[in-house]
Amino acid sequence: MATSQSNDINGIEGVLYSDEGWVSLSTTSGKISGINRLATGNNVSKTYVAPGLIDVQINGYMGVDFSGPELTVEGIRKATKALWKAGVTTYFPTIITSDFKRMKKNFAILAQAQKDPEIGKSIPGFHLEGPYISPLPGFRGAHLEKYIKNPDWEEFQELQRAANNGIKLITLAPELDGAIPFIRNCVANGITVALGHHNGSAEDIERAIDAGAKMATHLGNGCANEINRHYNPLWPQLADDRITPSIIADGFHLTKEEVRSFYKVKGPDKTILVSDALDLAGLPPGEYTRGERTLLLTPNVVKLPKENVLAGAASPISACVGVIMDYTQCTLKDAIQMASTNPAKMFSLNELGEIGQGKRADLILFQLENNKVVIHKTFVSGQLVYSKE
Repeated sequence: MATSQSNDINGIEGVLYSDEGWVSLSTTSGKISGINRLATGNNVSKTYVAPGLIDVQINGYMGVDFSGPELTVEGIRKATKALWKAGVTTYFPTIITSDFKRMKKNFAILAQAQKDPEIGKSIPGFHLEGPYISPLPGFRGAHLEKYIKNPDWEEFQELQRAANNGIKLITLAPELDGAIPFIRNCVANGITVALGHHNGSAEDIERAIDAGAKMATHLGNGCANEINRHYNPLWPQLADDRITPSIIADGFHLTKEEVRSFYKVKGPDKTILVSDALDLAGLPPGEYTRGERTLLLTPNVVKLPKENVLAGAASPISACVGVIMDYTQCTLKDAIQMASTNPAKMFSLNELGEIGQGKRADLILFQLENNKVVIHKTFVSGQLVYSKE
């Protein structure tokens, strides 16, 4: 297998994730230039080759908080390199509900990181989760109530200018005053709208989808612990074929039955996997103070004990690939489609998400150990950025 740092590589060998056939890939100028079928592989343990994973909802990683007061380009570089090790070659740094000046400042820092020649290719856009979400307990999750507000297009444009037009995804609540015209403005400006952290009625949700909302953010989470069994935000989003939900299939945010039910309704073509990982992901378990919140990091998830809600995930998206295969019995091809191909299509990242002639050579080589993805090598634009050896 290749270990060269040059732009042109031959002999990236592995089992193709989509059909279990052995292949050897070659790259030229950072793009896939050859896909050669092999009679059989040369390594005893089965190493798969797949497109790099794409995570459109990640709040931080390895101690770097994208919404935090100490964000730097160097910190974003550290998080990006750690994500490469986890097989994530593309991601949307996610800024959550917080002080407006902080959000503006951090989007400007993210925009700076996007121009960085080393890591910029891995950051095609940003996700704004809030502050235009439900203020109700449970539905707001771990977002601080004092910063939650109704949608404000002028204010959002100020954030977008700071982000150098980098905000590509926004999560909001459709029931808020002004939400529907705000959604129309977003869609007209090429921003994908996801419904999340909301208590919208079936009518609110339908109006939002009619206005152009296309996604549901981490369906089944960002929801109160107790809801009406008939009239709640889940059924309308599952029932409408125009909505593609993202789900956190880390084995802890949703039960096996929830994941299986969502998957049976939406299928591999209309589901996107996200990690929703926090900056605490990858750190030792324990209690951490983050800004105005005291969080508890367990080996599996991050909790906000004060509100009895989950605050985020402790695992990268590569963990979700194994879990959804285990829970739904879907194929590896389907799991990779939900973790790479579908987000690439949703956000028109046309060079990414597939292994094909002329596609960008963002590739991962990995093994499945008890349905867990173990990354061996990661390539971004044909360059080896991580090797386990």
